[in-house]
Amino acid sequence: MKMFHDSPLRDLFGVLPRAAHVSALAALAGVMAGSASALFLVALDLATDTRLIHPWLLWLLPVAGFGVGWIYLRLGASVEAGNNLLIDEIHDPQRVVPLRMAPLVLVGTVVTHLFGGSAGREGTAVQMGGALADQLTHVFRLSGEQRRVLLMSGIAAGFASVFGTPLAGAVFGLEVLAIGRLRYDALLPCLVAALVGDAVTRAWGVHHTAYTIAPGLFAASMSLSGAFSAAVAGVLCGLAGMAFAQATHAMSAFMKRRIAYAPLRPVAGGVLVAAAATALGTPQYLGLGIPTIVDAFHTTLPWYDFLGKALFTVVTLGSGFKGGEVTPLFYIGATLGNALSHVLTLPAAVLAGIGFVAVFAGAANTPIASTLMAIEIFGPQIGSYAAIACVLAYLCSGHTGIYRAQRVGHGKHGAVPEGTRLADLPAWRKSLGAGRRATEDAQDTHRR
Repeated sequence: MKMFHDSPLRDLFGVLPRAAHVSALAALAGVMAGSASALFLVALDLATDTRLIHPWLLWLLPVAGFGVGWIYLRLGASVEAGNNLLIDEIHDPQRVVPLRMAPLVLVGTVVTHLFGGSAGREGTAVQMGGALADQLTHVFRLSGEQRRVLLMSGIAAGFASVFGTPLAGAVFGLEVLAIGRLRYDALLPCLVAALVGDAVTRAWGVHHTAYTIAPGLFAASMSLSGAFSAAVAGVLCGLAGMAFAQATHAMSAFMKRRIAYAPLRPVAGGVLVAAAATALGTPQYLGLGIPTIVDAFHTTLPWYDFLGKALFTVVTLGSGFKGGEVTPLFYIGATLGNALSHVLTLPAAVLAGIGFVAVFAGAANTPIASTLMAIEIFGPQIGSYAAIACVLAYLCSGHTGIYRAQRVGHGKHGAVPEGTRLADLPAWRKSLGAGRRATEDAQDTHRR
């Protein structure tokens, strides 16, 4: 008996019940998130098809924006922070996320796409997955630590189910919380939730867009010029991701300063989007933009397409419309990669695939999840190129990102206080600069 207590079997029999418990909860979260994503994707396709059939709906975008803004003002103030609320609750649990987050963001995102706003879908799926999973806290009387893990599982399930990438979804749930640090204690439940969420969405008969790169475009082994091209693309994608994140936050701050009444902000944004799309004749910058993403792998596109999509998305999301950032980031990355094929040696389709994930890696600070996503979507041949690009994009995007509630777990470069929210970094830099100036003034006074 003493030998049993001192043997690894004791640890094994202690781990298995806990693993089974958290896996069962994660699987339940995956079922809920996968079902919600299936409903959302069907509704999103219907909204997109309706807008394409009736292009005049674009001119109702300001009216739709007012409606979404008014509903959130009256009913959604507690969940307005969206993905950032989920991240904050994982780091510093306060209260269970209100269930209303799920239907509000679903309806708000579908309305955005029905009337032509440029937005994505990951934010919606993640918020639905997290909000639904958190309701199990009441049912099973979970502890604070168990609740953290379940929220992460809901995020993983939402991401995996909306894109059909369970491995990337599992790691995204771990990686998105803090720059430079992963929560391995949640690895098993996040993996279970992601796999179940993806399987449930597919079981509902929902299929994901196929992005293909011909295997013949990849060399038998990576060449020096190919690695260099991937590295250059990664650096530029990181800068693009950083610029997108900063521009979106700046647009949001500008709207809040200039327009006090929240429902009027998306009205102004809707007017800008509708007028610009009509005047420029650029319907491809509206909605998800999936047809253009597909084209980026098969034909030469105008070099400025990534800029157009970025500007339309910044205005849409920055003014208060609902939706995610990731699919627009896929668009920006794929079209940027397509444009870089004029000056880099890799084929346009390969560069489009690299850009597809690398801009996302830089903007979301998730290089591992982004690399796994590339392999899941495009196949293992792209793995080395994607890894180079995603890591460099992550390093070059600085301490910024689309999720302002992310914490700094381990700074990319320089001394950045551990645990600081990205939203609080500008104030920290300002205080640091003020301290340096005070020290220099004191030194100058002493010399005199």
